[in-house]
Amino acid sequence: MKVALVHYWLVGMRGGEKVLAALADLFPQAHIYTHVLDRLRLDPVLAERTIHTTFINSLPRAQRWYKNYLPFMPLALEELDLRDYDLVISSESGPAKGVLTRPDALHVCYCHSPMRYIWDLYPEYRQHAGRLRRLLFAPLAHYLRQWDVSSAARVDHFVANSAFVRQRIRKFYRREATVIYPPVNTGFWSAGTCEPGQYFLFVGELVPYKRADLAIAACTALQVPLVVVGDGPERSRLENMAGPQVRFMGRVPDDTLRTLMGSCSALLFPGVEDFGLVPVEAMSCGKPVIARAAGGALETVLPYKTGLFFSEPSIKAVVDAITEFQALETQFIKTDLQAHAEKFDTQAFNVSIRDFITQAQADL
Repeated sequence: MKVALVHYWLVGMRGGEKVLAALADLFPQAHIYTHVLDRLRLDPVLAERTIHTTFINSLPRAQRWYKNYLPFMPLALEELDLRDYDLVISSESGPAKGVLTRPDALHVCYCHSPMRYIWDLYPEYRQHAGRLRRLLFAPLAHYLRQWDVSSAARVDHFVANSAFVRQRIRKFYRREATVIYPPVNTGFWSAGTCEPGQYFLFVGELVPYKRADLAIAACTALQVPLVVVGDGPERSRLENMAGPQVRFMGRVPDDTLRTLMGSCSALLFPGVEDFGLVPVEAMSCGKPVIARAAGGALETVLPYKTGLFFSEPSIKAVVDAITEFQALETQFIKTDLQAHAEKFDTQAFNVSIRDFITQAQADL
């Protein structure tokens, strides 16, 4: 069986790329296709593989400007010649699933999310765009929505990374999906030290929908230490609003992040994520999570056992949740946190994906 893995772009190692790495490990002979490639920013498990790119990779400064080439990505996908492959697994969050396959080939789409910036987060993306980009993006998003829905018909089976994403697939594509949670290398994270909490921790890209501003404003108001890991276009604004007890680390290697997680009191997770690998990584380190009661966090955090929820995206709600946590901190047990995180381990993902594809092939 010849296998192709199709991913939207490979310019870093975030949640989608970690799923792709697990799929690449599961199918070691698979060929990988993507729009844009920057091997220097990938883990060796991907960087050392044979990776084919679309013509987007040859456009000027594609590794930095790839999002500006979004209008050409549907055409680029349809130009890929995948006739030799019996199984195609597309990894979808940006345009990836719109490839053309043989009639007798099996196409499984592992959907991290329908493209947020043209669907439910479209108003937010437009709000934060400049005037010219806002004017240009309106007709482009209209075209992309039409293509996105029509290309969903090319997929034989959808797999969603959470029940939250399954609901969005049903809403936007009118297709059903099977939920298989993404893989977390719980052994790596649990191998670190677990020390008494010294600060709260935020980990994520510094973009508006991650809501780092809520974590920063709440910790500033309470005058409690906060460490912020991540970078992005919001960093300058966030640094200007932060109090002296907030420390910005930028992007850090996984070994450093594991040490930071092992020394924090709790992870603050104020955004609405499709799944969210970071809370599971924190729980693997033996640390609880204070999360917004929405999105994928509802499927990974157990209230009063592995963390706490707050119900609305406001500074007061986060302040109240942190205050409640400080009164209950000693009731969170490291072994309970780690045992729960193990349900999302890479081995569970591998078994579920393998069984799903075997059954899908039998039904083809």
